[in-house]
Amino acid sequence: MGKALADAFASAREVFQEVDDALSQKLSRIMWEGPESDLLLTENAQPAIMAASIAVVRVLEREMGLDIAKHARLVAGHSLGEYSALCAAGAFSLADTARLLKTRGLAMQSAVPLGEGGMTALIGAEIEAAEEVAKEAAAGGGTCVVANDNAPGQVVISGTLDALARAGEIAKAKGIKRALPLPVSAPFHCPLMQPAADAMAQALAAVTIRPLAVPVLANVTAAEASDPEAVRRLLVEQVTGRVRWRESILALRSLGVDTTIEFGNKVLTGMVKRIDKDLATVTLETPADLEAFGKAL
Repeated sequence: MGKALADAFASAREVFQEVDDALSQKLSRIMWEGPESDLLLTENAQPAIMAASIAVVRVLEREMGLDIAKHARLVAGHSLGEYSALCAAGAFSLADTARLLKTRGLAMQSAVPLGEGGMTALIGAEIEAAEEVAKEAAAGGGTCVVANDNAPGQVVISGTLDALARAGEIAKAKGIKRALPLPVSAPFHCPLMQPAADAMAQALAAVTIRPLAVPVLANVTAAEASDPEAVRRLLVEQVTGRVRWRESILALRSLGVDTTIEFGNKVLTGMVKRIDKDLATVTLETPADLEAFGKAL
């Protein structure tokens, strides 16, 4: 994870070293050597995914002339990716971003006792149907809400395991293609995460949020934000709130965006293509991807 970039570019190596130093932890070693079980811990996965993304940004900036303020209309990220986007836009320093995501991962993991909550993907469900499933399931007791509105036919619900089990049966009765329990350790983006939201409010209050080079398209509103205090508030709300990714992508055209560029992965690009097939998409993951993109800047 990020090893090919580190081998190819000194500026990428600097990113991984900065993150290691900020966390007082050899996170890069876990990313490159494992064990995978350690990398999958959300306290490690969150800063690791961010580091891989920002390594791409740093290489493009230092070696290929990328200027976020000049070349981008806005930035966006899915869940923890919103922190990566804000780091790319200059709102947070890299060290602060790494520490915030470490805190976020630990807080989200500890907010709900293990085995009490989870998440389920409703495959083939549109948002209206998913909302009905969640509402009916919660009516029987427990918590169940829409957590991620990812793309048409891909909505994730979150809550207590009993309510999620009911939701699976309700979804089946409504003709939804599949209710797939996800291999996550906690019910992210639902009211059960309130203790984590409180922890992030405290952590974010202690961090300077600098003026953004370009606006961020916020997860919880699917709208632009650029005021530092608004960003701080929205990041707290994000912990318990819905990730409105489908709505965010649908908003891009009206905001003057015709191309999306994903740093470090291809997952979001797949969602973008399902949401608006006419948007041009670019994914930057390998050194060769970066070299080619750099020539086009």
